[in-house]
Amino acid sequence: MKLHKIKPSNFKKTIICRNVSSTLVNKSIKRTHLPKAGDVAIFRIKEVGKHTRVQTVNGNNRYILPGDLIMATFGNRYATEQLEGYLPTEYCTNYQILGQGGVIGTMASIHSKFELVGPTTVSLVGYVVDETGQVINTKYLNHEAPLELISPSKTQAPKVILSLGTGMDSGKTTSAAFLTRGLKLAKKKVAYIKLTGTAYTKDRAMVRDYGAKMSLDFSDFGFPSTYMCSTRELLILYKYLFDKAKSIAPDVIVVEIADGLLQRETSALLNDSVFAQNVFGVLFSATDSMSAISGANMLKELNYNVIGVTGLFTTSPLMVDEVRNASDYKVLLGDELMSKEIIDTLEQSKKTEVFENKMAANNGIC
Repeated sequence: MKLHKIKPSNFKKTIICRNVSSTLVNKSIKRTHLPKAGDVAIFRIKEVGKHTRVQTVNGNNRYILPGDLIMATFGNRYATEQLEGYLPTEYCTNYQILGQGGVIGTMASIHSKFELVGPTTVSLVGYVVDETGQVINTKYLNHEAPLELISPSKTQAPKVILSLGTGMDSGKTTSAAFLTRGLKLAKKKVAYIKLTGTAYTKDRAMVRDYGAKMSLDFSDFGFPSTYMCSTRELLILYKYLFDKAKSIAPDVIVVEIADGLLQRETSALLNDSVFAQNVFGVLFSATDSMSAISGANMLKELNYNVIGVTGLFTTSPLMVDEVRNASDYKVLLGDELMSKEIIDTLEQSKKTEVFENKMAANNGIC
């Protein structure tokens, strides 16, 4: 087994590989090793398309050009506004960059707005290995896997508020950041977790800047993405992130789940009884008035406490009026989320939910 040592100055290390210290590369197995999500490799840029930059370990976005080498990982991606891609099932001469944080795979579809530019293509130089020749995988790197899933009985505090939405770019992260700002003004300590998505630290950085005392995401435990993960694996990941967030003793943990309610992992989590029992309420972001109401209705049918609806649609006074006139859901504008009075809204939402549940129970008896 012949290993090649590559100088760090000769490649750009993507942020998902920030905990990888090895620079040993095995080129001989690139045609025979079937990669798993998180497997680290060196890739050469062949043709620049949609992705013109990669996010590197210090958070900076560096431009990439044909011939450049990058250290990245194989993974899957689900992004309705961008790319869909998967782990390769066989060796390919060309792979595609699926995510700017360093996710590589084979593209299955691309949004029509990027069809002309196309994806950025790369070739596989070789896999990054340790001194024994084992391919390095970023998932849970330097961490011992937990033996049990998250248990609601062990997590009675702090409050967990979910930031959910109708889909990608509906305003989930902005809403989470605004809520964090309001809670901070109300003298509450907030931790933020982005539980699902594709590696890229822009969202966690935004919520941190708006006042989160701790800001985490799935990539902290080496996940290049969470697409195609099992529900069990997501719950274990959540336990890791939750326990880390609890270390600062926050009053509230804001948990953002990527994409929309119909997406594979989002739907699985919301329908999981273990995950659901730990949730105080949901802040729901939507792109338009109709989806705000229909999405909130879906959450209510799953017995979630809908604190309020917000998101992109709130930039239109007409759509705000539509939601207010056609539903009983509280519309939360950006200024309201960023006000210290938001703490009163949270408390009132829970009281209202308890009252409605009692009324429903009484009606059922009658």
